[in-house]
Amino acid sequence: MAALFRRRMPTGKAGEWYYCLKHQKVEEGPECPAKDRLGPYATREEAARAIETARERDENWRSDPRWRDREPEPPEEDDADSPPS
Repeated sequence: MAALFRRRMPTGKAGEWYYCLKHQKVEEGPECPAKDRLGPYATREEAARAIETARERDENWRSDPRWRDREPEPPEEDDADSPPS
């Protein structure tokens, strides 16, 4: 009887570089599932910087006014911390 659910093989090509989040290392080609990796990158060096690149892109996205639905709300003042009048 054939297995109902088969384990999926990782997809990718040799010569493409990935950063594996699970193993925290650079990998060439299809070693780990797509859910566990960032990429593909053109070079091993680019893949090695994957976490840093993701952080930079995230920060750029967060500071881009085109992606803001509304202005940030000012912090609320806590009455317990303010001096009595």
